[in-house]
This record gives sequence, structure tokens and C-alpha cells, in this order.
Amino acid sequence: MNKERQLQVTEAIPLRNLKLPTQLRELNTAQCTALCAEIREILIDTVTRTGGHLASNLGVVELTLALHRQFHSPEDRIVWDVGHQTYVHKLLTGRQERFHTLRQENGISGFPKPEESPHDTFVTGHSGTAVSAACGIADAMRICGSKHYAVAVVGDGAATGGMFYEGLNNGGKSRNNLIVILNDNNCAISKNVGAVAKYLSNIRHSTEYVRTKWAVERALDQTPVVGKPIAGVLKKTKDAIRKNVVKSSTLFDNMGFVYLGPVDGHDIEALDEALEVAKSYHRPVLVHVNTTKGKGYGPAEQNPGEYHGVPKIDVLSKNPEISTDECYSTVFGRELTALAAKNKRICAVTAAMKYGTGLQFFSAMHRDRFFDVGIAEEHAVTFCGGLASMGMVPVFAVYSTFLQRAYDQLLHDIAIARYHMVLAIDRAGMVGEDGETHQGLFDVAMLSAIPGIKIYSPATYGALRKLLHTAISEDEGLVCVRYPRGTQPNGLSVLEDDKAVTHLAGKGILLISYGRLTAQLLEARFALQQAGIPCGVLHMNTIFPIPKEAIDAALQYRNVFFMEEGIKEGGIGEKFAAALLEQGFRGSYHCHGVEGFVRHAPVNRCIALQGLDADTIVQLVKKELNHGNPL
Repeated sequence: MNKERQLQVTEAIPLRNLKLPTQLRELNTAQCTALCAEIREILIDTVTRTGGHLASNLGVVELTLALHRQFHSPEDRIVWDVGHQTYVHKLLTGRQERFHTLRQENGISGFPKPEESPHDTFVTGHSGTAVSAACGIADAMRICGSKHYAVAVVGDGAATGGMFYEGLNNGGKSRNNLIVILNDNNCAISKNVGAVAKYLSNIRHSTEYVRTKWAVERALDQTPVVGKPIAGVLKKTKDAIRKNVVKSSTLFDNMGFVYLGPVDGHDIEALDEALEVAKSYHRPVLVHVNTTKGKGYGPAEQNPGEYHGVPKIDVLSKNPEISTDECYSTVFGRELTALAAKNKRICAVTAAMKYGTGLQFFSAMHRDRFFDVGIAEEHAVTFCGGLASMGMVPVFAVYSTFLQRAYDQLLHDIAIARYHMVLAIDRAGMVGEDGETHQGLFDVAMLSAIPGIKIYSPATYGALRKLLHTAISEDEGLVCVRYPRGTQPNGLSVLEDDKAVTHLAGKGILLISYGRLTAQLLEARFALQQAGIPCGVLHMNTIFPIPKEAIDAALQYRNVFFMEEGIKEGGIGEKFAAALLEQGFRGSYHCHGVEGFVRHAPVNRCIALQGLDADTIVQLVKKELNHGNPL
């Protein structure tokens, strides 16, 4: 469609009638505005039903539209950091008909998934990875002779993490078609902290030069004959103008990137122009875009942190459907706050997850001992090492999946020196709809290889409180207390909170586990007893080192089933088998755990699909007995 025809067309075109993403380039500004309004309605309607990341996606509607207008995906490769802000991208790349299945079992993922669409360039679930990935893609394009672009869309929260700067440091040295979009909404999951946030704020408020520059270029572009040549000369002298007007270069200029911005992230014309200019350089460019998180939905704009990730929303009251019941995270947070009132050496550390980990209570009562280091888990661990070296007792509350990033620091900066640090590992085990990138399945296998470590995995709130006290006040070295997402399952009152293991005796068959999975074992035990098959259950509060009493109890049985809500390879189940063998066990041993990555589905479905639910356990036991193994 030519420009004259484009200006004449004013009627809105519904998303479902567009050939995506190619026809987006033919829309005029009015049509783009109407389309953005429609997309926001779809986002609100869908996420209120499915749950998911609402505020961040509302904030990137115009930006995503502009990206697909200026770049030719999938030939141009767009890498999203982090991937939870790709809902609009999915809508604009032909997935509207399936969008109602967002984050549902067998539906579309809430994160980029290359197997789902060629437009999903790279799996991104953890913040800070996009620039490095885009650098590799850009170099691969250069090697292959491609003239296409690699584009990394990065949230300002990622700028608090070291990997972002590692990527910039290497990308700025290249001459590749690499473009970094810094989506600056002044609000990561928790409020941005530190020097980087202040630096971006200063740039954000120094806009006179940029506004003048865009205005002059627009005017010259519309001036016949001489306008475009003069605009070209001005672009070439941009750095000299900046030095005279702004008086300084940006950090990004100094790292080898052409810096453009700040640009209004909700102005389609400004975004189109900025991205077109960025493409013209054919070298690394960083475009600084200001957006409003939650844009277009009042409650999300007012409380972007609260609406970052929501289970589902009551459309009438416009409030997240947050349970008023206790959950593991709030039990941990309140107990740590109480302990810190008595022990002035306790410090709490988070990596931009104050509310998610329940540390809002601690931050309110003990502000001078609360530290939010931003999305920088590696720094958080070594920072804790510094605290511990001075006699403090740091407690780092972190999701299991994000702890994976800090393994070297745990080994090198904590374990070797045997500093006393407590890891409060939230979201341990299945987390459900966020899928492969967020399931907390690897922490036990990863951590149990560290010499001198101790790992607790309570199933009940009472045990969580007791073990947190023990980890802080009685243990030494690196101590971990891990617990799942959500609320305590029913039926766990038979467990003894103050003991390393609880052994419910049976005959012939023993079911073993730890954490909330023990609830499935107790349900299976009841069903087996109803069928005339007596069996025992062994629950472990202390999972590593494996308690001697757990091994002694297992040696009393001929058939042992170890069920683990974690990766099987290197897990406690395998270590338990080795310990039994060393003690001369000659019975039948069955180790069941997670084998591979687990796709998005509700938590209970994830557990069932891995064969760890009560029904499957009953079937496994009966099958073993039918094969001739006696009680």
C-alpha cells in the first residue's frame, strides 16, 4: 500500500482480519492506535481468565507493534528479555485464535517457545540473557552473509544484572546489525534500586536535546529538495551536538553503542522513526524507550508490582484474586521478621522479589537490615558472603529457578570459607503455568553436590518455622530451607515438625519422600491399606545429608519406593539408594523423579504427568506386587 493510499484509509481493521505480521506495516497512525486499544482489551480479557503477566504486557503494546512494523520477523530475529512480556508479540504473529489457551495445559506458552512459532527466536525466562543471545545471533548472521537485524528487547530491571553489561561490552565492539531496545518503565518486579535506576532516571529527565532533535528531523524530512540531505548531515554530527547540548556521553555510547532516546514508548510515530533511524546505522545501537507498566488499565498502572503476575482477576472489582490464607512464602516472611527482632545479626536479601518471597514484612520492620540488590542473584550470594564474613547472618530468599544462576558464587564465595548463610528457597518443586523456565526442580541435585551443605525440605508450616530457626541459630555453614509455592496440603497433621524424619510404620512396602509430595504418599498409603496392602511412609524434613534414622527405617522393608518432586538424576532418591546399598540392602528399590523439563500446566497436573501423584503411586505398588515381590 503506497503512502497516499495509507493516509486515505482511516477505518480500523480488527486484528483477526490482518495478515500478520506483514500487514502491520501498511497501517496508518489512526489504525495503529485503534489496534493497540483492541490488543489491550484482549490482554485484559484473557489474563483475567488465565492468569499471567498483565502489567508488563500492557506496557509494551505500542512498542511491540512498532517492532513488527519496522522489522521483518522471523528473518529479523527479535529476542525478548524476559519472555513474559511477549503476549502482544504472540498476538501479532498469528496466535490470536489460540490466545485463550495462554499458559493452559497443551495451550500456548507464557514465554517465547521456538517450537511454537518461528517468530519466537529464543527461550527467555530469566532476565538479562537477551543481549548476549542477540550478540550471538548477529555474529551468526554476519558469518552467513545475512543483512538482517538481531534485536534484543530488554526491561530496565535487567540493567541491574551483570550479564546485561557483559553482553553490551562484547556487542559494542562489533560492527553487526545489533539493536538493543531498553524498555524503561521505572519498575521491575520490585522497585528498581541502585545506581543504575538513578542513572536511567537522569537520562529519562534529560529530554530537551532529544525532543529538539526529533522535531528538527521531522521538519527537515517534510522540506522539499534540501530537507533529507540536511537531515543526513545532522545525523552524522549527532555526537558533536550531544556534547554541546547534553554535555556528556552516555554509558551506552562509551560501550560502543549509538544511543538514541529517550523515546515515548506509547507514541507510534516516534517509535517508528526511532527504529528506522536505528536500522540506518548498521552498527550496534541502543534505543532507550520510556513506557508505562500497566498502560491502559487503571489498577495496573497504579500498582504495577501487584499486577506484574496474577493468578486471575475479578473483572468487577478489578483486584487480583489473592488468597487471604497463609502460604509458605508469608509464613517464612513473618517468622523471619520475628526472629530478626530477637537477633540483630539477621539480614534479609532479595533479588527484586520482595513481595514474591514474603519479605515485605521484614522490610517494613527491619529496614536497615533489608537489602534488595535487583535482578542480580550472583551478586546477592557474594554480597551475603561479605555480610557473613563480618559476623552477620544473611538470609537470601530466592526462587529455586533463579538460584540456578548463582551456583559458582555458592561454591566459591560461601562454601569454601564455610560462611554461615541461609538460603530460603521459594517455589521449590512444580510451579505450574510458567513452565520449563520456572519449575523449581534442579536445586536439590545442584546443591547436594556442595561439600558441607545442609538441606531442609519441610512439608508443613510448623516445620518451616522450626527449621528456619534451626538454620539461623543452630547450624553452621551453608544451610538451605526449601519450600513450594502456595498453601500447605491437607492431611499432613500426622507429621512430626520437630524431627528430621517421620516414620509411619507399615509392613513390606515403604514410601519415601520430602516436602509437600508426602501428602501424595499419605493419600496412596490410605488407598493401599483400604485394598489390604499395609505400607509405611517415611517423610524427611532433613534431606541432606541423609539422616541415619531414615536409612535405618528403610532397611526394615523389602520394597522401597522413593518419590521425588525434583530431577531424578543426582537427586536424593539416587543418593538414598547408594546409602542403602552401602548398608547391605537386598530388597527391591524404586526411584521415581522428574526426568527432563516439565511443560506448563497446573501444579497438580504437572505432578500427575510425572507419575508422582497418589493414584500412580498405588498403581506402581500393585504392579510390583503382581510381579512376585512379596511383602
